[in-house]
Amino acid sequence: MVQAALAPAAITLCFCLSLGLVKAAVVSVPPLRVGPGSAKTSRLVPGAAELPRSPQSSSAGNRIHFLPPGPLLPAVPCLPASDLPAAAILAFARGLQNNSVELSSAQLSCLARLLAARNLTKEFQGLPPDLLLFFDSAEVRGETCKEFYTRASRGRLDLLPRGSARRSGLLRRALTCLGVRSRHLNRQQLSSLGALVCDMEPETIAASDPGVLENLKLCSALTEPQRAALNTVLLAGDTEYGDPSSWDLQALQRLGPLLPALDQSTLSLVAKEAREALGRSIMATYRSQGRSQRQRSLLLLRALEAAAAPSRPRRKRNAGSCPSVLITSNTVSDPFLLTNYWDSEEFELCLTNQVLAADLAQLLQQPLPLEFLMVVKRRLQQMYPEGIPDGQLKVLGELSRLYSPEEISQWQLTSNGTLLALLNPSDSPWEAPQLQQLLRRYLALGGSWSGALLRAVAGESLCQLPAELLLPIPPEALRTAGQLNISSCSQALKEQLYSKAQEAFAGHTNSTRAYYCLIRPYLGGAPAEDLKALAEAGTAIDMDMDTFLALNPAALERLSVMDVKRLLGSNLQALKEAENEPLVMNWVKKQLQRELDEVLGIGLQGGILQPTPAGTTTTPHPNPTASITPEPTALSSHPPPAPSTAPTQVSSPPGTLLHTTASPSTASPSAVPPPALTQEPSSSSPPDPALTTHPPSTPPVSTSPPAPGGTPPAPATQNTTPPSTHSLPEPPPDLPEPPRPTPPGYVNLKPLPGSGSMLSSCLLAMLTTALGSSLLPQLL
Repeated sequence: MVQAALAPAAITLCFCLSLGLVKAAVVSVPPLRVGPGSAKTSRLVPGAAELPRSPQSSSAGNRIHFLPPGPLLPAVPCLPASDLPAAAILAFARGLQNNSVELSSAQLSCLARLLAARNLTKEFQGLPPDLLLFFDSAEVRGETCKEFYTRASRGRLDLLPRGSARRSGLLRRALTCLGVRSRHLNRQQLSSLGALVCDMEPETIAASDPGVLENLKLCSALTEPQRAALNTVLLAGDTEYGDPSSWDLQALQRLGPLLPALDQSTLSLVAKEAREALGRSIMATYRSQGRSQRQRSLLLLRALEAAAAPSRPRRKRNAGSCPSVLITSNTVSDPFLLTNYWDSEEFELCLTNQVLAADLAQLLQQPLPLEFLMVVKRRLQQMYPEGIPDGQLKVLGELSRLYSPEEISQWQLTSNGTLLALLNPSDSPWEAPQLQQLLRRYLALGGSWSGALLRAVAGESLCQLPAELLLPIPPEALRTAGQLNISSCSQALKEQLYSKAQEAFAGHTNSTRAYYCLIRPYLGGAPAEDLKALAEAGTAIDMDMDTFLALNPAALERLSVMDVKRLLGSNLQALKEAENEPLVMNWVKKQLQRELDEVLGIGLQGGILQPTPAGTTTTPHPNPTASITPEPTALSSHPPPAPSTAPTQVSSPPGTLLHTTASPSTASPSAVPPPALTQEPSSSSPPDPALTTHPPSTPPVSTSPPAPGGTPPAPATQNTTPPSTHSLPEPPPDLPEPPRPTPPGYVNLKPLPGSGSMLSSCLLAMLTTALGSSLLPQLL
């Protein structure tokens, strides 16, 4: 039933999951018939933990079923889950508390936004500490702040980049909440701060209660000044561990994660027996450690070796013979093997070619220092002058990173399994030239791309590859590769990968959202036409801002305001938060401000100010000194009547003539009023209705209303050169002109002083169109 329901299922809650990392749960929603024997359609919730069942969800249709990860459940982005009730999302988040799955920062950030959108962040008591790191700490209330920071500080602080605004804000607000006023932190404050102490200044570490060591155990890495402060605290002897000279193996083991931070000055005070016992315990567990732990173990072993160096006697050597224990198939796996050799010279004298050929994998499991690894490399080159065979390449591990691109070009790299072993992420990363030569050699010997290989190379390493190495990628490899991060790739490479992704996911185009979830990582290479198609598909995809900011700038510039609104959907408000991003700023500059205001309505500024038909310019905040009637009269498209010399009264003009009457203080009575359309810089004075329109045969007559105080305006003085033979009788001199309402289409703007009486080129063009070239000169 579940398999049948997956095809039409709507993804309602997505967390950018990586394949093989977490389980995926199917949460049933209201029943939908999908075929015979199926009663419900399931909604896919990747990464979900088993949710506690509420009284409202006690029916069988609300149970949680787990599915194994696989190609059916690719990594998908954070979507709004608008159709899931708030109680279901809260139950999902609380269910993570009892689940061993660790979500990524992108997944946790997504879930935090979903909870905030439904006002569920105040109920943080039952939520996992990792999730609280992504809450807005500025919204934490004073009465619950101590409880919040105590719980949040138990999360994995490394989910937030060191030095980021969110991480720094957590520490700053936590200190304020706890009332910290000095560098000294007492034991109670340290208990509430937890891992947040990892960002403390060295001076604060040294000045705080010795219990600060327990906080520092939560830190994945310490800076050199912090390490020095830690050793200062230990050397003071006031901690629960006592003076270093009294430490035994148990005391050293209790230090746990702090051991790699011990410097030579501290270790030199530790008894020799305790140091040697610690070294043996480290080597006994070295094989089962991950890459980062192995690196710390090697640092500690070297520190122990350096602390013992002054008291260790140097053995006498016989030329060409092993002065210590010969390395054999029986001793190569001894966890204490390296304690038998003073330096790399002794190690080489005791290493035979037979052991290298038969037991190379076991030998390289030892925590060999760099000098010892160089001995192994040199001996392998002597043994295989034509290139290391495929079987031996598979076990090289860290040693493989010591080979140059020229040396790699001689390897007999023929199997996909060997290549994946060489790309093991638990080993050190490859340099770009090394990786390129590694893949080039593999493809040259008949190898091919697979989904697993793409995942192994994904990210920055993939983007460093030349285009010709990616050309042979088949669609099947992309389909099974999961989410690939190509954000750091060149634009040309993004476009190449997008084209391949289109081919790989062509079978999912019948479902816009499912197709978007698959194609999303590659949209940085999408042309504008494809982005428009997504926007106009009729199904909301709610593009997240990380994906939007990774789009091709040239393609984004061709998207309309409505296109962007449809792409972002419920994430539109995030565009306002990203308004200072160069990509957003450049796009905004190419859009009409009116459209940004009317279509988006989120307050974006910086768009193009659109000219009005009268030659003015609209601005986001209109100047009150310019008054434009809301319904301007359009210029007539009818041809003007032929000029007549008969003294007939024109009752209705064929078009509207824009004309201005200058203020008496700025123009002489006999001058033609200036037609310039201007806006007063002052915003305090009311509009001045100085610009009026008249029929072609009527001389300008002022229609200004009475001035404040009741004094009526003086009658307009007619031009001494009549524009035509038509005239109106003058009113009696003692009868003031009554106020007239401004007819529709009038633009009342005061001209700039000294702007002259010549018509602007804009008005001349308009008048020529309205009145005709033969009538206009007579009017002027």
